[in-house]
Amino acid sequence: MQHTAIRLAEQTDAPSIARMLKALTDEIIAETGAQHFHIDLAATEQQCRSFLAAGHYTVLLAESPAGVPIGFLSLCPSYSLYAEGAFAIIQELYVTLDHRNCGAGTQLLDAAFGLARSRGWRRLELCTPPLPQFERSVTFYQRHGFEITGGRKMKWIP
Repeated sequence: MQHTAIRLAEQTDAPSIARMLKALTDEIIAETGAQHFHIDLAATEQQCRSFLAAGHYTVLLAESPAGVPIGFLSLCPSYSLYAEGAFAIIQELYVTLDHRNCGAGTQLLDAAFGLARSRGWRRLELCTPPLPQFERSVTFYQRHGFEITGGRKMKWIP
């Protein structure tokens, strides 16, 4: 496993996070053949900066030994009765193609688990990209203790 530094992202990291988010969504679109996302890089960068500033969005940033961003994991806090209080949703987890299978994804999840404990979150939840194209993602999360809870991700856009 390659040593990857994991740290909390700052507003100045918004350009790197936006670029990786664009790469993530482009990969999902290419694999599924469906236009699930319409990412405007400049708008996404500004929104990321705003979310980080307001504390609505926590991002763990993975960096290579040279300090180059190679991945990120974003979390948003939430509350529910079924979760018995505060929890967080992993909104995105991405590692650049050339750094996959070197342990960065595991290190990001481990950092998220530590953050969850320190913030008193009762659980972490996530939604994987579409199946069957991203079955490897499901397997990755299961190896790290996530359980399939059923259902489907759904959205409504006004």
